Amino acid sequence: MRAIEIFDLSGPETALREAELPEPEPSHLLTPGGGVVVEVEAAGVSFPEVLQTRGEYQVRPPPPFVPGSEVAGTVRSAPEGSDLAPGDRVAAFPMLGGFAEVAVAPAFLTFPLPDALDWRQGAGLILNYHTAWFALVVRGRMRAGETVLVHGAAGGVGTASIQVAKGLGARTIAVVSSGAKEDVARAAGAEEVVRSDGEWREEAKELSGGGVDLVLDPVGGDRFTDSLRSLAEGGRLVVVGFTAGSIPEVKVNRLLLNNTEVIGAGWGAYVISKPDLNGKIAAELARLIDAGAVRPIVGASFPLTVAGASEALRLIDGRGATGKVVLDVG
Repeated sequence: MRAIEIFDLSGPETALREAELPEPEPSHLLTPGGGVVVEVEAAGVSFPEVLQTRGEYQVRPPPPFVPGSEVAGTVRSAPEGSDLAPGDRVAAFPMLGGFAEVAVAPAFLTFPLPDALDWRQGAGLILNYHTAWFALVVRGRMRAGETVLVHGAAGGVGTASIQVAKGLGARTIAVVSSGAKEDVARAAGAEEVVRSDGEWREEAKELSGGGVDLVLDPVGGDRFTDSLRSLAEGGRLVVVGFTAGSIPEVKVNRLLLNNTEVIGAGWGAYVISKPDLNGKIAAELARLIDAGAVRPIVGASFPLTVAGASEALRLIDGRGATGKVVLDVG
């Protein structure tokens, strides 16, 4: 099969090469009955793959290896008892190996792809939307009627969080860095949009009537303290990641002033040992898809080539990506 490998750790410009590799077998996953073999139509590209080209991500297989954590495609084979059958359209999370024509994913991280979504949207469903639901509902304890402030609101996790929050009855305020990204956040469904280069904290407090109930932050960096200050009494700040590069620190006395919380939301590490939770999140998202609330926004797509994958990674690395970035495989 054709695949894109990371063969050294020199960064997205030079770390990739094309390879002809044996197709993976179900037994490549050490789970009972093996994994689900998927003929890949589209593969999602995310910030972890950027970090992997530099050896900076927590998952660090020795080069060469095929990156790519999420795909959409057709089931070739599935383990007995998985409720999947050859020919089924699925979204799957193989964790590695997605930048290829064939991938293998655990059955508990492989889900039917609704007819309302195309392949590219399917490749942007699991990582971003499962993270959003987990961060908002499981960790953030979000309730209908609350106001949610979303940083990085034009990105993959940001647009997913807007749609999930709105679909569950919350009001959303999006924080973006440009007019073009404002258009993306509004297309995702944000009721209000503020600019990160302006007085966004004061604007958010005014728009929410004194403070927001929940902040979802996949960005980190120097806006973290102002995020705390934007919270209402009893508000929660959910940390999803640090795409800005720097990991912020918090003076915990700030949490006492208004009885606020800082909460970590590490979706992957948490759900990997909880198959039932994965199924619950997938079912909740399927309900939101059926209701029309969830429609992954694909901002850019590239071919499964060294040039295409490198350009996709550079787009994300330069913070120019909006919505989901995907590779067209099939």
